[in-house]
Amino acid sequence: MPDRVLTTTGHRWQMTAVGAPLERVEFEIGEPGTGEARVRVAGCGVCHTDLGFYYDGVRTRSKMPLTLGHEISGWVEAAGAGHEDLEGQGVIIPAVMPCGECDCCRGGHGAICPTQKMPGNDIHGGFASHVMVPAGGLATVEGASEADSGPIGASECTLAQLSVVADAVTTPYQAIERARVVEGDLVVVIGLGGVGGFAAQIAAARGATVVGFDIVPARLELLAEHGVHKGFDPSTSDPRSLRKEIAAFAAERGLSRMRWKIFECSGTGPGQALAYGLLVHGAYLSIVGFSMEKLELRLSNLMAFDAKAVGNWGCVPELYPGAIDLVLKGDVSVLPFVETHPLDDIQSIFEASHAHQLSGRPVLLP
Repeated sequence: MPDRVLTTTGHRWQMTAVGAPLERVEFEIGEPGTGEARVRVAGCGVCHTDLGFYYDGVRTRSKMPLTLGHEISGWVEAAGAGHEDLEGQGVIIPAVMPCGECDCCRGGHGAICPTQKMPGNDIHGGFASHVMVPAGGLATVEGASEADSGPIGASECTLAQLSVVADAVTTPYQAIERARVVEGDLVVVIGLGGVGGFAAQIAAARGATVVGFDIVPARLELLAEHGVHKGFDPSTSDPRSLRKEIAAFAAERGLSRMRWKIFECSGTGPGQALAYGLLVHGAYLSIVGFSMEKLELRLSNLMAFDAKAVGNWGCVPELYPGAIDLVLKGDVSVLPFVETHPLDDIQSIFEASHAHQLSGRPVLLP
C-alpha cells in the first residue's frame, strides 16, 4: 500500500455539561499507538443513550468535555503495530470494546470487561471527523471501499448509514442470540424504535413469530412490513388483557401459550412494566432498553412462572460479523429506518430527536 498523506487536524462536537450547547472544536489527530486505530468517520448515529447523557444527566465514565457518539462507521486511515492489515478497510466500531485479555474476556464474558472502552462514554466518540479507538475487535465491512462511498451489498446502504449497526442492530442481535431464538418461537418486542425495530427483524429472520408493541401508529405500520406479525398499541389495554390477546394469537398460529421470549427495548418505565406483566410460564425476559425510572415489581412471579429475566449490555465484537451479514444479505433492512444529516446540524438534530420529531434514526455525516 502506498504511503498516505494524512491530515493532522480534525474537528469534533463536545459536550461540556448537561444541556449546555455543544461546542465545535479543532483537535490534533495524532498517530495511533500500539493496539490503536485512527478512523476517519463516515457516519455516527444518534442514540437514546446519547440523549440520556446530554438531557437526563446520565453520567459518562469520562469527565467533560467529551465527544458523544458510539454508533460509528468509517475507514481506517492508520493502525498501530500488529493491525496494519486494517488500513484502508471500511469498519464498524463496536459500541462496547472489551480488552480481550482479562479474566472476563478469556472466560467469554467480554460484555462485563472492567476495562472496556465505549466511544462517547470512556473515550471521545464519533460526532467528529476522526476517532482514535482500540484496533482489536473492529468489524470490517466487505465492499466498503474507501474509494467508493456507494451502497454496499443487498443492504442498499452506504457505510455511513450502516453506522447504526454498531448499537441499534448488534445490541438486539446479542440479546436474541443469548435467548436462542429459533423458528417456532413466539417473540414479543416492547418498543419498535431504533433498537426494537431491528430486534423484531432479527427475530423474524430466524423464523420466529413476532408480536410488537408501540404507541406510535407509524412504527406499527412500518414494522408490519418488516417482521412484525401482530402489532399492538399498549395504551389501549392493561397487561393482563394484552397477554390474553397474545395467547389467542399464538393459538391461531399453532404456537405455545408458554415459553414466550420477551424483549423490552423501549427504555421506558411503562414499557418495562408491560414486559414484566406479560410473563408466562417458562418466559424469557430480556431487558435491552435503558431507563432511569424505577418500578415496583413482585419478583416472586419469576419463581411462580419458572421464568427468567436477564439484562443485555451492548454486543461483544465476536458477534458483529453475524449481524453485519444479516444486513448485507438484506435479511434485516436498515435503509427505511435511518435518515442522514450534516454533523454541523448536531444541536438541532439532538433537539428534534429528543422531541420525537424525527421519523428515522438520525445519522450525522462529518
